[in-house]
Amino acid sequence: MEVSVSALRAELKQWIDAARSGQDVVITDRGVPVARLSPIASTDLLTRLQREGVIGPPAAVRPAAEAHDRNRPAQALSGLARRLRR
Repeated sequence: MEVSVSALRAELKQWIDAARSGQDVVITDRGVPVARLSPIASTDLLTRLQREGVIGPPAAVRPAAEAHDRNRPAQALSGLARRLRR
């Protein structure tokens, strides 16, 4: 669904209810998408990213990295999670 900024201001509760019911609401400014109002998922981040196809399931169970191992390169997933928080 798309909604203009002016319509969003006038009917904010309606659009929040739409997001709460599971719909993504794209907010536009003069026809240009500028933001997205999305429902807060009840599943965890990894499950959601797998479902959306951003990441795949693990190929094998790996042991957890030790906290004091500073020679180990940063995990790609941590970079992805950092970008998603922005």
